[in-house]
Amino acid sequence: MSGGAGAVVLDASAVLALLHEEPGADVVADALARALVSAVNLSECVAQLVAAGVRDADARAALELLGLTVVPFDAEQAWDAGCLRTATRRLGLSLGDRACLALARLRGLPVLTADRAWVRLDVGVEVRPIR
Repeated sequence: MSGGAGAVVLDASAVLALLHEEPGADVVADALARALVSAVNLSECVAQLVAAGVRDADARAALELLGLTVVPFDAEQAWDAGCLRTATRRLGLSLGDRACLALARLRGLPVLTADRAWVRLDVGVEVRPIR
């Protein structure tokens, strides 16, 4: 999947909202079949789950159950994420955030995120808050 009809990129916050059944989970669930997630954001999800006390095996099972299409973080995304640093610094975006945006920008796809501050970004990516 590179940019099929209705495709989106999921931020880690969107994936976690789905797993925790938080507000906006329905929006993420509806997009899941056509969604991509960066391997960096998958790692963020794993880290958050494990930090919350979820056993490694249970975190893996929960994430695998979602059937996420995980895109490896490659050199092109690394360059783009690095170049996004200046434009995103004022909002304090992390490498994971920039990896998500880079994947979306390179694929020409919108991003689903629980972080409403992203709508203030002007980096050539459509940001769709899930709540």
